[in-house]
Amino acid sequence: MSMKVNYGPHDALLVVDMQNDFCEGGALGVEGGAGLVPGINTEIKAARAAGAPVVATRDWHPIDHVSFTHRGGPWPVHCVQDTEGAAFHPDLALPDDVIRVSKATAFDADAYSAFDGTGLGGYLKEKGIERVIVCGLALDVCVRATVLEARREGFDTLLLERLSAAVNPDAISECRQEFTDAGAEVRA
Repeated sequence: MSMKVNYGPHDALLVVDMQNDFCEGGALGVEGGAGLVPGINTEIKAARAAGAPVVATRDWHPIDHVSFTHRGGPWPVHCVQDTEGAAFHPDLALPDDVIRVSKATAFDADAYSAFDGTGLGGYLKEKGIERVIVCGLALDVCVRATVLEARREGFDTLLLERLSAAVNPDAISECRQEFTDAGAEVRA
């Protein structure tokens, strides 16, 4: 199912946190997460065919990360570095030249946005990227933070809502409004 995005060399596809722990059966499984993979694979192919770089983000937490409940954080243990839970979904077709961005890698700091502490914004600007196309997990957490930060970084931003799933489906309409208020385009 193609979202009919017209990719070009000044675009980048950001695939957010399509990791085992965020798909069904994972530590923080989002309903419908694994079902996004075929559509995201189609977008990866379309972006690459048009010369647009593909960025795959991942939570890459150290053991005892500050976001874990036993450290006082809001989340159960998830996406610990070099574990099966932190691995990308096995059916996600990530080419060898995909740009992998790890976030929330420090013990004492959490990060939700692909741009938070990763240098991604500067890197994309150096490469002449003007627009980012965002999809993945979870729409109301890391996808939300990434879309809003992309706008703050000055990128034209398009969210592929159908290729994103929310922890709380009731939050989708509020997120959609927040995205459009920030100047992002939302494609259902």
